[in-house]
Amino acid sequence: MSRPPPTTRSEYRWFNTVTLRWADNDMFGHANNVVYYSWIDTAVNIFLIENGILEIGSSEIVGVVAETGLRYLREIAYPGRIDVGIRVDRLGTSSVRYLAAVFREGEDVASAEGHFVHVYVQRSGMKPTPIPAAQRAAFETIM
Repeated sequence: MSRPPPTTRSEYRWFNTVTLRWADNDMFGHANNVVYYSWIDTAVNIFLIENGILEIGSSEIVGVVAETGLRYLREIAYPGRIDVGIRVDRLGTSSVRYLAAVFREGEDVASAEGHFVHVYVQRSGMKPTPIPAAQRAAFETIM
């Protein structure tokens, strides 16, 4: 079974730069696999905050993570910086599926790539709810 080629920066619409920390490395001398999820989660949430979709602690409608997946392609290790690129792959009635990739500083080809799904719910009761029009418009800017 052949793997698809890695994605490139041009395939993503929004980026967040992260300075790597000593603690990101594991005993094998590279970033631990769970750290990649943290980078992607942080990038998605910064996008949400900067675009008025999420106000921590007070938003009535919040996205809860329903699914994630990641494919590791090249090692990343401290010291250095990375860019996490995201784009919206699918915008449903109450869900958003993001595609994400992690790029080493100055590189065009992804070192890791995956997906991240939010289902939007009412904070009180945690029942799925339609994504409001203003929020949909923000998501559409990175489709």
